Amino acid sequence: MEFLLDPNVWIAFAMLTALEIVLGIDNIIFISILVGRLPPEQRDRARRLGLGFAMFTRLLLLLSLSWVMGLTADLFTVLGQGISGRDLVLLLGGLFLLYKASHEIFVEVEAREQDTPDHTATPSAAARKGAFWAVIGQIAVIDIVFSLDSVITAVGMVNQIGVMIAAVVASVGMMLVAAKPIGDFVDAHPSIKVLALSFLVMVGMALTAEAFDAHVPKGYIYAAMAFSLGVEMLNIRARRQRATQA
Repeated sequence: MEFLLDPNVWIAFAMLTALEIVLGIDNIIFISILVGRLPPEQRDRARRLGLGFAMFTRLLLLLSLSWVMGLTADLFTVLGQGISGRDLVLLLGGLFLLYKASHEIFVEVEAREQDTPDHTATPSAAARKGAFWAVIGQIAVIDIVFSLDSVITAVGMVNQIGVMIAAVVASVGMMLVAAKPIGDFVDAHPSIKVLALSFLVMVGMALTAEAFDAHVPKGYIYAAMAFSLGVEMLNIRARRQRATQA
């Protein structure tokens, strides 16, 4: 227990927890958008399961560090470009995220009326259950991609496995608290939802580029989205003021 008195351990824990939260922003947005397709009574459970699976995946990968780091070794070469297991995971995850975010943008912008559910009809219990687990399955797929990136980053920052596990648990706990307010805010503002989906398109592009060793610092993506979000918040405030003055 002496290591708990080491200030370096607590500094590493705080830095890694903060980094895990930042890296989990795209995960929260993806979960919030998918959960928004479910009936209100199923959303909280879906959020908890989604983030719970994210934590489970991260912890499982942390306990398999030798296998995870082995994923960085090239499996084969294509046109002089080495392809590793990590590259394949990032490529498939990036393509999935590009498809899913683009499809959601189409539904939100072009097909809202066609895809709006008929609230006069009550879906069967089997249909609701199937939709619920379909959402959980999609969350699980993208959790694996985000978790792999997160764990490899953690290994580069901290040497103690206990600190890594504690940071992952703490960060997921904080994300669990923030997921519902973020999801409710996104659902209440369609323009924010489209902005969030555009953010996921950029993340998908970054993951795909990363698979081919073209590193795109996420700081640039976060800065662009923060600026866009700030502008949209001003637009929302302006619309509210016009509504109250009308």
